[in-house]
Amino acid sequence: MTATADTADTAAPAYAARSKGSRQLAGTGTLLRFALRRDRALIPVWVAVNALMVLSMPGTIKGLYGTAAERADLMRQMETNASLRALVGPVFDDSLGALTAWRVGLYAGALAAVMSLLIVVRHTRDEEESGRQEVVASGMVGRRASLTAALLAAAVANAVLALLVFVGLAGQGAAGALALGLGIAGTGMLFATMAAIAAQLTESARLARGLTAAVLGGAFVLRAAGDSATDAGSSVLTWVSPLGWLENLRAFAGERWWVLLLIAGATVAQGAAAYGLAGRRDLGMSFLPTRPGPAAGRLRTAGALAWRLQRGSVLGWSIGFFLAGVVYGGMTEGAADLVGDNEQAREIIERMGGQAGLTDAFVSAMVGMLGLIAALYVVASVLRLSGEETSGRAEPVLAGAVGRLRWAAGHLVIAFGGAALIMLLAGLGFAAGYGQDFGAILGACLVQLPAVWVIGGAAVLLHGLLPRAAMAGWAVAGAVLLLGWVGPALDVPQSVLDVSPYGHLPKLPGGEMDWSPVLVLLLIAAALVGAGLAGLRRRDLTT
Repeated sequence: MTATADTADTAAPAYAARSKGSRQLAGTGTLLRFALRRDRALIPVWVAVNALMVLSMPGTIKGLYGTAAERADLMRQMETNASLRALVGPVFDDSLGALTAWRVGLYAGALAAVMSLLIVVRHTRDEEESGRQEVVASGMVGRRASLTAALLAAAVANAVLALLVFVGLAGQGAAGALALGLGIAGTGMLFATMAAIAAQLTESARLARGLTAAVLGGAFVLRAAGDSATDAGSSVLTWVSPLGWLENLRAFAGERWWVLLLIAGATVAQGAAAYGLAGRRDLGMSFLPTRPGPAAGRLRTAGALAWRLQRGSVLGWSIGFFLAGVVYGGMTEGAADLVGDNEQAREIIERMGGQAGLTDAFVSAMVGMLGLIAALYVVASVLRLSGEETSGRAEPVLAGAVGRLRWAAGHLVIAFGGAALIMLLAGLGFAAGYGQDFGAILGACLVQLPAVWVIGGAAVLLHGLLPRAAMAGWAVAGAVLLLGWVGPALDVPQSVLDVSPYGHLPKLPGGEMDWSPVLVLLLIAAALVGAGLAGLRRRDLTT
């Protein structure tokens, strides 16, 4: 006790003697090390998945378009295929490096953005919302130290990603590899600083993540609209979008280095705005006013409370899936024309979508991709239970006449029922964009649900039995997404693909409906949920 007091007595004058600027950042190094330690699983998984997606693409493209003539033909077809340009952007050169940047550059940038916004919000607004930041701030920690540590953690993750991309693609051209790596990392940091601003504006971590993700979705839509209108990335809508900046960097195709200055300038400006806002508010407060709660009588059940908490998320995912369905449906005919007589491309689509006709196989593959993404929704919704528990908000609810199972059931109905809703809306959008085979496409979307629910069941199991490892549910969803997205292109053995629950689903439309794997997956999902709820009922709450 005496030693602690003596240390505090000597440290306090030293802290006071610092300049005002250094006091603002005091403790940043310690908080950065703590943030990296907390994210020792999250960051490596995100970085590894993103890097593997990028680095595996040159070999895939070489197998698909092995000759210069085939690559030149691909460029000509993309010039006239507006729907595919909306999905992956225009092609600027026919080298393997340029085609790699074209095929995965946008998606790698989007994944880096998601990783970065999650890191920043987790270590800023999440900490304030849970009350932990107040404990940290009571020590000799600067006012802006937490924000700085969060941005530095995001910078470390993006720097490692950029280094992996550069080293892995340097054989295709060092300049292009450097440009692509810096562009992807810069996009990540652009959205990291955007998330930092959102964390100052809102009082809810969930809302901060939602606002930043909505901007990311809007950026993708603007870029898609611009690219569908022109074949050179020159549309005003493309330049309005930060993802359009990454595209117009033109890695491996006569690099435009000045675009990196545009990304860096926007990142610095947003960072400065976040720092300015952080110094003008009280801890735990926000600039956007919090709406008062609903009138008495509107939240009489745990299910009504869960709906109140998650309705914004359900609405956002529903709109996104419907629009994605419309886009995928509209590009179906164009995709079939693009594949043409390319046997390797046909084989990849058939591995993803079945051995039916090419159009049906493409529809099945795109529906399968939506099903994989739906796993992210169900994990996020299930883990809302973990957020409510660790923040202490679940405790007063459970102190009343609400049992743990009733409380959990309210959120799980939103999670599993919401997954069914977004897949239904995806089917409606797909059918609207395609204009035919309404019933077959709707059935193909709904048959994805058993696999989605298995992933949700795994998240419930982790929360119920291993609450401190509940975030590993994201790792499960990420691994399944990686298998489904990259596995077929890399010619991964079917036995490995079958590790994923999606590998056992019927390939609809075009294939035969087999109810056996569907029923087995439903039983597995039910067993996982049951085991998770049993664990939740028996253990202590985590705070």
